[in-house]
Amino acid sequence: MRMRKKPWAKDMIQQRTDCVISDPATLKGDWSSFGYDIIVVEVGAGKGDYWIGMGNKNPEELWIAVEKNIDASAIALKKSINHTKENMKFIVGDVDKIDLWFEDNEVDRIHLNFSDPWPKKAHTKRRLTYDTFLNKYQKVLKKDGCIIMKTDNAKLFEYSLVTFSENKWFLKEVSVDFRRETHDEDVITEYENNFMQLDQPIYRAIFQVPTGEIND
Repeated sequence: MRMRKKPWAKDMIQQRTDCVISDPATLKGDWSSFGYDIIVVEVGAGKGDYWIGMGNKNPEELWIAVEKNIDASAIALKKSINHTKENMKFIVGDVDKIDLWFEDNEVDRIHLNFSDPWPKKAHTKRRLTYDTFLNKYQKVLKKDGCIIMKTDNAKLFEYSLVTFSENKWFLKEVSVDFRRETHDEDVITEYENNFMQLDQPIYRAIFQVPTGEIND
């Protein structure tokens, strides 16, 4: 379902100067200047629930949300007005530019939380676990960095396991029913809880950065 346009979206984004990074390229190689040793990026933050929850839960980490949809970004920023800590930043932009925003080996962890599955074959290249995205993630992640992926979509999960493997990423952890056990370290958003109420399994995997050259 296409999100309705929010006439107040641009104003909200402009108002949130406390957390919105309007020109992230100027911070390339200098994100540690915010005073945090651990830099975490959530790609495709949507309406911001996971970013808000995890940013508040982990005040010792710098949590940077990336969302290209202006309306979703505005909702996230409006929702977080009274819940934004100093360690929480927001980028309104396309993750395709992630290597222009972050220096090589600068990011500790990337989260892909319930990404759009783009089920049609014609849209394969839009999936956030497509080869070109994996190469960009590998570039900005530290040598011991990782990607944590979580989804309700079995086909996207299967596809992603294959693409990560083909690109030589190391599968560190995998679960086909992540919420079967309690995981207090990981925030449950309203979106995720809706699937849990339907007994829909949540798929989760942690992929370690591969060693060697990045594939062309």
